Amino acid sequence: MNCSLCAGACADADLTPLLSPDLTWLWQALAAAADRRGDETLTAGPAVTVTVPTSPSQRAAAAGLIGGRPPEPGQRRRLSLEALTAAVATRGPSLTPGAVAAHACNRRLATKARIRAEHTAASHRIRAVLESSAAALPHHVRELVEPATVFSRLNSLGWITRLLNTPDPDALLAQALQVAACLPTPGRRIDRRILVPGNPHALDAGTLPALVLALTGSPATTGRSSWARLGVDCDDLLGGLIITGITPRGWRIPPGATFTLPPRELADITWEPPTTIGDWAFVTENPSVLAAASHHALAHATAWTPRVICTAGTPSQLECEAVGALSDAGWRTAVRADFDQAGLAHMRALLAAAPAAVPWRMSTADYLSAAPAGTDTLHLKKTDAPWDPRLVRVMLKQSVPVYEEDFLPELLGDIADGAPGSLSSKTASPCSSVTKSGRNPGSQ
Repeated sequence: MNCSLCAGACADADLTPLLSPDLTWLWQALAAAADRRGDETLTAGPAVTVTVPTSPSQRAAAAGLIGGRPPEPGQRRRLSLEALTAAVATRGPSLTPGAVAAHACNRRLATKARIRAEHTAASHRIRAVLESSAAALPHHVRELVEPATVFSRLNSLGWITRLLNTPDPDALLAQALQVAACLPTPGRRIDRRILVPGNPHALDAGTLPALVLALTGSPATTGRSSWARLGVDCDDLLGGLIITGITPRGWRIPPGATFTLPPRELADITWEPPTTIGDWAFVTENPSVLAAASHHALAHATAWTPRVICTAGTPSQLECEAVGALSDAGWRTAVRADFDQAGLAHMRALLAAAPAAVPWRMSTADYLSAAPAGTDTLHLKKTDAPWDPRLVRVMLKQSVPVYEEDFLPELLGDIADGAPGSLSSKTASPCSSVTKSGRNPGSQ
């Protein structure tokens, strides 16, 4: 069995004389050189410079290893690694200066360099497997994976390192490629639950589905939409929108009831129009806002019903399109999310699918009203908040996210008033400039 300190170089060696306490200083200097050079054997290469100690016993113990004239206290001596290798080899046929230093310091040397080398070798292996296997995929899948560039693309996204940090990178990559090979040809559909035989939930969440989407150039942050693009149908009964005060056309919902519309019901949805043309529908990211609005209405024992739709996190493309359909029924739509990277992405997706919607309390002034100076690292791009060009710059300066719960009193007030406060300059058409209460929504 190989030694954990020197990979077996100490086999059949007599290390006792070399591990004398009087030689510890020498082996520590060599260990430091091994770490710097990334060479755990130190059998060849440039000479290693050491400083001779003042202790007579330490100098005497090293005399036979240093060679040349007797060392002087404080003197700097250059040690020939070839000569030192020959000297320690008299104590063991495979012994090296690095092996002795490892035992003297009781640790493996050049660990970082070895890890880098192992990572590089593993990356090369993954690249070879990835490119050869990708080239063997069906033609319609190869067009998505792009065998010639797939490794570089995954590496730039951090996926190669992420893959190598899994317990069995080769098995995970092979499974992801097998799933990719089963993707249907354009125009055909397949149920996601049968893509991994014997495990219908293998692609529900985790590293495997994320890797499959990364292989095919699909963003994992829009899971359902990404799978749909690949011709894969997900369970259409889970997820969706949480709603109160707004109903699909033809549905009978008790006043004030909160219910969930799953993806199956959101496809091609048609909404009931508002009781008054131009009423506002409020779209929020976090269920806590909808819950607070419902509790607020109950606590005040009024006939008022909040009109709130909650995406409960990242909205799918289908959910965004359902929000966009509100304007077709005559609703004015105010949308918002958290002030963080994900929240800004949610806003962009919602505004793209619902061009008539307006950002609700999502301006620079709103952010600053609740943002203390922080130390978080916000990974934002200048274009992440197109509705307010100053917002990203200010968020990066403040270095702190702000969540919807930080605005809860203001949001509840807007919902109760039936008109969103602090709208950005992106207001709807002239018909949206006055609410049913006769107030300009931008003046809140």
